[in-house]
Amino acid sequence: MGALLKRIAVTSAVALTLGGVVSLASLDDTGSVAVAPQALPPAPPSDVDPDLAAAAAAAPKDQQVPQQTAVAAADPAPQAGKPLSVDPVERRHVNVGRGDTLMQVLMDGGVPADSAQNAVSALSGVYDVRRMKAGQGITVLFDHSEGDKFIGLEFQPAAERAVSVAFNGGRYQARQVDKPLEKKLMAARGRITSSLSEAASAAGVPYPVLDAFIKRYAYDVDFQRDLQPGDTFEILFERYYTEDGQPARDGDIQFASLTLSGKEKAIYRYQASGSTPDYYNALGESIRRAILRTPIDGARVTSGYGMRMHPVLGYSKMHKGKDFGAPVGTPIYAAGDGVVEQAGPFSSYGNYVKLRHGNQMETAYGHMSRIAKNLRAGMRVAQGDVIGYVGATGRATGPHLHFEVLRGNQQINPDSKEAKIEAGRKLDGKDLKQFQAIVAEDQEAFRDLQGGNGSTLVAVKPGTGHVVQAAVKRH
Repeated sequence: MGALLKRIAVTSAVALTLGGVVSLASLDDTGSVAVAPQALPPAPPSDVDPDLAAAAAAAPKDQQVPQQTAVAAADPAPQAGKPLSVDPVERRHVNVGRGDTLMQVLMDGGVPADSAQNAVSALSGVYDVRRMKAGQGITVLFDHSEGDKFIGLEFQPAAERAVSVAFNGGRYQARQVDKPLEKKLMAARGRITSSLSEAASAAGVPYPVLDAFIKRYAYDVDFQRDLQPGDTFEILFERYYTEDGQPARDGDIQFASLTLSGKEKAIYRYQASGSTPDYYNALGESIRRAILRTPIDGARVTSGYGMRMHPVLGYSKMHKGKDFGAPVGTPIYAAGDGVVEQAGPFSSYGNYVKLRHGNQMETAYGHMSRIAKNLRAGMRVAQGDVIGYVGATGRATGPHLHFEVLRGNQQINPDSKEAKIEAGRKLDGKDLKQFQAIVAEDQEAFRDLQGGNGSTLVAVKPGTGHVVQAAVKRH
């Protein structure tokens, strides 16, 4: 029995299991445990991954992992001095730190180097370990029936996904299990008093949804200049829940409306035949434009197109672009689909990228701190792709993006009508009829979620906005 107590001291997981099952009253003169004279509750169910147990059971008998048992259940009232069997599987919980590799985390958790390497190799077949983030929790399993043997690991990289590695007696095997999620629609509305981000936060809009909202409207809205106090917004977006009702992640925006100075701009998500999902206005016209007005998020306009006193040269000079002030490292997006014409240092522009968009249209981006990795001349990019990051290279007094729109190799005003040529499609025929049905469905869903049909208010802040939620599914 002394050996048993020593073993309990070594593994906290076993000690916890015993603590929930038996009452250790005292030790007699021989060192045995004297168990209180009472019936023992049933052993708790094993929480080991079923695949780990199944893999162990299938292994040769001399390599099998014993099944989890906390107490010999056949004898509800063991005699004093009778040995107690305990769970031989210990679960150690470790966390990935910033800059850690999974190999190092496992070794720090007590896994031998060769076993850790084999487990990581097996895992790479179902999961890219380079995507593992700092703070990720991992459960490492050891079998104490034959020393301190590593038998597998398990972790959950997302609410809808679980990953495990199990030793089957000869090698490590990995698997990934996708968990079912239920999709619901969420509705949010708000009134802008000081900033869109503040109003959206008060309305309960998560940042990824707000980011997608801004990108959808970046085609024809300048969020630095166009928004005014009193303007309003509405958003209908997806949210996914686990089987136990916990929110897992947010999905796509299905409908959005932005009212600027009394003029409403509504957009709807729709997938036309033979195409990918896109956003259209109420008339079925694509909201895509040839050129984004703002190819950067959260920036302020520091200088427009036209004559100005040059901040470095000290004399009046034509400014043939638009400057956006932003912190170093802020992502810069391609203003439209196109081909990279130039990517690298260029004169006073510093790190510079130039894109060709067709119809003799081009855009240029200067003073980047760095250009996106692997971006090179001849490469195709899509509207919204990150092509570089804000900096102050070249002739610049501070971090900003210098943005130009060119037609026929001549710079034009990015805010001019000439730079707003429509590039998207217009729905017709069967697509238009199906789209109109989607519009009606989205509008009805939003009205229902505002307070009808038993919807539940989940956040309220008078004067700024509110969010309501109901189990309304999109068909």
